[in-house]
Amino acid sequence: MTATPRGQLFVISAPSGAGKTSLIKALRERRPELALSVSHTTRPRRDGEVNGEHYHFVDISQFEVMLAQEAFVEHAKVFDNYYGTSKAAISEELERGRDLILEIDWQGAAQVKKLFPEAIFIFILPPSSAELEKRLRNRASDDDEVIARRLAEARREMSECHWYDYLVINDAFEQALDELDALFTAAGLETDRQRERHPELIADLLGEVD
Repeated sequence: MTATPRGQLFVISAPSGAGKTSLIKALRERRPELALSVSHTTRPRRDGEVNGEHYHFVDISQFEVMLAQEAFVEHAKVFDNYYGTSKAAISEELERGRDLILEIDWQGAAQVKKLFPEAIFIFILPPSSAELEKRLRNRASDDDEVIARRLAEARREMSECHWYDYLVINDAFEQALDELDALFTAAGLETDRQRERHPELIADLLGEVD
């Protein structure tokens, strides 16, 4: 008999411009069963963003109420805006047996690691500093001052990648996607998860059946 194991939590971080969002979108097209945590944020909604799909957009007072209620598993302030991940949302998805992606910065990931040490932590890197700057400039949405600020922040973020479990370098997009996909396949084959998924088979093979 095949059982449904508890879902696996994946935490994915990257500096702005590394291509994290595009990789996650493509990964979920390959793996539609994956759930994506929707964070709360106080930053303004951008063109094309949908409340409840891209983020839960709230004002600062609403965010502070949730903080007081300890409703977040992690929260951080990034570029003068607050971001937070709901504890209830994570627990619900994992208990349903769904693998869940948290797309958050390193500060939030460090908080999650304390509460979910079994989570898998993945950092996406650009192929070079020059390429990262090129990608940021190609967005054509930020001025030079903002780009310089983002580059400085990116260097600080990338200095934290050493404690993540895996590093994926996004040079050739399809290769990076294949590597990211392989990590999810490997996670599904972990011994504990396989024992949960196939308890009777493994018990029989190991002679553990009465």
